Amino acid sequence: MKSFLSFLLLVGLCIPTAVAQQTNEQKAPRVQTANGVVQGINDSGVLMFKGIPFAQPPTGDLRWKAPRPVKDWDGVLNADHFGPRCMQRHVFGDMVFRSDGMSEDCLYLNIWMPANSGDQKLPVLVYFYGGGFIAGDGSEPRYDGESMARNKGIIAITVNYRLGVFGFLSHPQLTKESPHHASGDYGLLDQVQALRWIKKNISAFGGDPDKITIAGESAGSISVSALMASPLSRDMFRGAIGESGSILGALSAVPQSQGEQVGTQFQQMVGAKSLADMREMPAKEILKATAQQNPPRFPITIDGYLFPKSPFKIYEAGEQSQVPLLVGWNSQEMDYHFLMGSAEPTPANFDSVVHKLYGKHADQILKYYPVSTKEQIQKSATALASDRFIAFSTWKWSYMQSKTGGNNPVYRYYYSHPRPAPKNSDQPAPEGAVHSSEIEYVMGNLPTNKVYDWSLDDYKVSHIMQDYFSNFVKTGGPNGMGLPTWKPLSDGEMPQVIHIDVNTRLESFTHRDRYLFLDKISK
Repeated sequence: MKSFLSFLLLVGLCIPTAVAQQTNEQKAPRVQTANGVVQGINDSGVLMFKGIPFAQPPTGDLRWKAPRPVKDWDGVLNADHFGPRCMQRHVFGDMVFRSDGMSEDCLYLNIWMPANSGDQKLPVLVYFYGGGFIAGDGSEPRYDGESMARNKGIIAITVNYRLGVFGFLSHPQLTKESPHHASGDYGLLDQVQALRWIKKNISAFGGDPDKITIAGESAGSISVSALMASPLSRDMFRGAIGESGSILGALSAVPQSQGEQVGTQFQQMVGAKSLADMREMPAKEILKATAQQNPPRFPITIDGYLFPKSPFKIYEAGEQSQVPLLVGWNSQEMDYHFLMGSAEPTPANFDSVVHKLYGKHADQILKYYPVSTKEQIQKSATALASDRFIAFSTWKWSYMQSKTGGNNPVYRYYYSHPRPAPKNSDQPAPEGAVHSSEIEYVMGNLPTNKVYDWSLDDYKVSHIMQDYFSNFVKTGGPNGMGLPTWKPLSDGEMPQVIHIDVNTRLESFTHRDRYLFLDKISK
């Protein structure tokens, strides 16, 4: 009996000092946070804490207000399941949720950590989901942090944030009642509040509050670029990762007055007489209203609080986070149909579309996106569609950070590995890497996605990509043993980029002039 107790004591020493001994019945780890005790799950070497509240429920009078710090709780909070996802419509077919339903009460985060971390102060990855700020959830299997914790020794965290009308409604009355004279951007403020909670509590989970890296894809990537720009958050992390998208050109922030106009139009659309009436409306009724024909899109606003001025001006002045940045985009963020519609990809049709979009700049655009054969038209139209959608904004972010981000390195990638065709489907495999297809590779979660028949090449690419990203989280740089050397940009540009594919290699970046021209005509 005495030796068995000694064994339990040794096991306990392998868990961070703030993690209490596991209960005899469930072997469930407990952690004392600043707000109370949480009890998670021990899954064969990975400790998981799901559905931890980091803010008060944004319901009732707190609807459309900045998040409030979570209140302390008594007893033990059972963190063995994901919290509810935030209010959203089902708009993306590839989203799979493990959440506990859907609710306005959705401000929860999830933590995965190695069970044998001992007294180490582990690096921390905080990942924000994509979904265009209208959908998504931290419970999605593709963002799961188990592989990062188990195989890379990193604490991984996913965070929920408010979406759509609940996360970004701006309105003159909301601006008036705000102590900061600001309205909108609640979804981004949720992310700031989550980072505050993590900074305050992560040491209790064995993490290092000074080694936090924030990351995200699509809207999550735009979020990272926004958090770098905001004075509320830009000093709360030591590194940033962006996968496809930035606030510098994709879902860019608009003046608050413009956001207020959208909010006023929405109030009229739902027939509410006042802000109080809107707060009394059931959440499902408000959500249903966003599904009407031509619903408004609720933009990020330059509110004077989260953003004291335009993020473009913040980056130009070098007032953003001075941290290392790993950033890139995919080879097929959008295909040529986005531009051509149902029109045949012929030189004449492509010429017509480009002239309609770019007017006096069309001839120059056609030089950067040349066409002569049908295959070349499809390739150029796909490249232009991808740039217009999200690739250009990602380039702009990397370019600005390398120019005004101090001496911090910027690592740019270009991801081109096509995902396999879905199982039991006549749908062909894409020719390039489509938008969001890299997420499972980055997070080491190919086995959790049963839609695709993954090959050895897929696992090879995932191994390389996860190594690059986890190295960056640990050290601030992606390079490591057995990986092709990845050099950072220099003075805004460098004629090389890491091309991630089955044959990952450093190669020339041949589109500098194209992006500089797009930048010039976008101002």
